[in-house]
Amino acid sequence: MSISLTGVLPRARKNEPPRKAVRRLDLRRWISPVVLVAAWQIASATGALPPDKLSSPWTVVRAGVEVARSGELGTAFAVSLGRVGAGFALGAVVGVLLGIVSGLSRWGEALVDPPVQMLRTLPFLGLIPLFILWFGIGEETKIVLVSLGVAFPLYLNVHSGIRGADPNLVEASRALGFTRAERLWHVILPGALPQALVGLRQSLGLAWLALIVGETVNADAGVGYLINNAREFLRTDVVVVGLVLYALLGLVTDALVRLLERKVLRWRTQ
Repeated sequence: MSISLTGVLPRARKNEPPRKAVRRLDLRRWISPVVLVAAWQIASATGALPPDKLSSPWTVVRAGVEVARSGELGTAFAVSLGRVGAGFALGAVVGVLLGIVSGLSRWGEALVDPPVQMLRTLPFLGLIPLFILWFGIGEETKIVLVSLGVAFPLYLNVHSGIRGADPNLVEASRALGFTRAERLWHVILPGALPQALVGLRQSLGLAWLALIVGETVNADAGVGYLINNAREFLRTDVVVVGLVLYALLGLVTDALVRLLERKVLRWRTQ
């Protein structure tokens, strides 16, 4: 008996989201930001929001152009980006390695997980005096703070991704004669990759948060120093420029990770 698929295939294709529709910019996501900025401008223009408390959006834009033309913004951006890059590299290596050790071995989990869980609950501000005593007031303190913010989310997600590997796939790889190294490389680590990328997005967000804390304490350059210096002179417009720059950097890095997800996780059906 022959079965015709002519009525099935078109129906399946209709359920697939069109590629152009997926890639199209969703303008609805811009509604609330535009409304908030408009309300901010109206509150500033009517005097409901005093300029000494928060400058108007137009004043912030002019301040941004001013510090960009003077070269302060570019210099601060380069310094902060270098600190985040160094801290991210260090924290990513430590977090991923500890997550793999803890996820693959019960002994590794018993030895690694308790101190990591204790350290990740400590606040950044509480660690700064100790780090200053250890590393001084130079770049090392700021880089170590960023690396801590990066390491913990990566550790938790890599550990969870490895422990959540599909046992059926692991058992099938054993039946096919895979060695332990082959199971790790072809089954366990690819299965943990989606969870690890979630941890990467979280760690990048915490990296910028840790940098803000580090750059507002004993810093002589960077976006945090720019904000701190503007606060001393009651320049709320420059303070907002620095905060907006932090936010934009966080959004850009998150978008890059999401692009990486689409590239390396093509094997997922959705």
